[in-house]
Amino acid sequence: MKKAVIKVGGKQYVVVEKETLRVDLLPEGTKELALDALLVIDGEKTEVGTPTVKGVKVVAKVVEEEVKGEKLRVIRYKSKKRVHKEVGHRQKYSVIEIVSIK
Repeated sequence: MKKAVIKVGGKQYVVVEKETLRVDLLPEGTKELALDALLVIDGEKTEVGTPTVKGVKVVAKVVEEEVKGEKLRVIRYKSKKRVHKEVGHRQKYSVIEIVSIK
């Protein structure tokens, strides 16, 4: 089974073919990605790129353009000062599926 390390949105992921992955929100209208591999593992053989492995591309397709993550509550509070503030945040993600590692 071939594994690869890819970089999407400043973060690195270890991926396998036919795996779905939740990454930071991609630009609108993106249907397919061709990513460079930073590292490739094929059984016992490992290739490390400098910075990428030559001749290896990871092809991914976008399954869902926008998915919302869990809601976070951020609270700022100072005791005895009547200072309190509450803010909510919900991160947006894109879901991609790895089609092939060539």
